[in-house]
Amino acid sequence: MESVARSTATVGGGAGENRLELCGQHFQMPVHYPRYSQADYETMPEWKLDCLLAEYGLPVSGDVQQKRKFAMGAFLWPR
Repeated sequence: MESVARSTATVGGGAGENRLELCGQHFQMPVHYPRYSQADYETMPEWKLDCLLAEYGLPVSGDVQQKRKFAMGAFLWPR
């Protein structure tokens, strides 16, 4: 199996710059469906949402609330 190279990008500016590790450079369909609950998505940090959406080849745009709403719509199944 091919390993995925990871790179680092700087997010933000000024003295409070944050380092964000990107999840990969190429889309590859993940083997497993994410198993997060609605509570997990509601508290998930933005960098993790970005990583999850990018892993599935989904758009990573908008603010953190829009990303959470999109992820919940894409990955949570109605009961």
